[in-house]
Amino acid sequence: MKGQKIFCPPPVVQGLVILVFVFGCCLNAFAQGVTPVENVKAIDTPNDDGKSITISWEKSPDDSAGSESVTGYKVLRQSPDGEFEEVAPIPAGTTLYVDEGTERGVAYSYIVQAITAAGLTVDSEATLPVKATGEWFHSGKIWIFLAVLLYSAVVVYCIYHARSGKELFIRRIPGLEAVDEAIGRATEMGRSIMYILGLGGVSNVATIASMNILSQVAQKTADYETPLRVPCNDPIVMNVVREMVKTAYLNEGRPDAYSEENIFFLTESQFAYAAGVDGMMVREEPAAVFLQGTFYAESLILAETGNSIGAIQIAGTDKEHQLPFFIAACDYTLIGEELFAASAYLSREPMLLGSLKGQDYGKVMIFGAIIIGVVLELCGISWMTVFFQQVR
Repeated sequence: MKGQKIFCPPPVVQGLVILVFVFGCCLNAFAQGVTPVENVKAIDTPNDDGKSITISWEKSPDDSAGSESVTGYKVLRQSPDGEFEEVAPIPAGTTLYVDEGTERGVAYSYIVQAITAAGLTVDSEATLPVKATGEWFHSGKIWIFLAVLLYSAVVVYCIYHARSGKELFIRRIPGLEAVDEAIGRATEMGRSIMYILGLGGVSNVATIASMNILSQVAQKTADYETPLRVPCNDPIVMNVVREMVKTAYLNEGRPDAYSEENIFFLTESQFAYAAGVDGMMVREEPAAVFLQGTFYAESLILAETGNSIGAIQIAGTDKEHQLPFFIAACDYTLIGEELFAASAYLSREPMLLGSLKGQDYGKVMIFGAIIIGVVLELCGISWMTVFFQQVR
């Protein structure tokens, strides 16, 4: 416009602008000189639950030994309604990434960026959209599936064998054979039996196994008309035990001999419970004491008190740290899985006996596989080791 001056920056500013422009062009040219990654593929991860996608690519030719052009990669993910966002940085030399942050049934596209030493990035071509889907069966674990089928078939056969009336051999367990002796002793002496389930809750496996033993003990005490006392640490356990003992007495035709007051809640406090049980032992002097279930630091306190009053004691727990105390202070101790096998051993129920025998056969097969594998390894044959490493 006439009479209006045009602003012209100083020569120094003009020079700086030109220098920045030239520097940017050089950096862009440097970045374009780096070859991007190729053959980027995104596939649904096989044998998963449908929450991951596997991205693979061929590394850039500039990502090689002695070259510092490519220092790493970035994986970018695009959801159907979004932009490409960085998922994770990947170190140089890597050609595979499993994206575990996807949602099942949603299609995603991916780009792999090569990162230069100057911090610039070169994009690959975007992959086709891929959806993550869940698999019905893990094809890499077919041998485990066949092993489970074989084990199940053995268990079913043993149950059928037991139900047919044939005798199944179960090894002798002294602690369980002494149950009749303990109940008979209490009956002869006219004294009670105390059954202690420990500190486990109703969902505890050892407590459930202890309840099964208690059911068998209750049937025998109903026959012998021997008082059975059960102090409980958990009110829920108490109610379940009351129903189990009541049913046992009813099955033996002695519902009149059942006394609900003999199964009672004491306290949930660990050492208060131990003190209360010890007090009852000293006052009532039961002829037999059963310590079956989950025990902790109170195990030796209870066992020593029972030993001091001369009671015959049969103990069992799944806490291996407490077993030495029971072994030292009790007459009989169920060690390891003997606690869980007790209900089958005492009841002689075909279903339980068959299951127990089938489990034993399964253990024999596993032990045999271990022996064969060790022998083959000593002979320099490692195919069995490789096989189990592949199917685990």
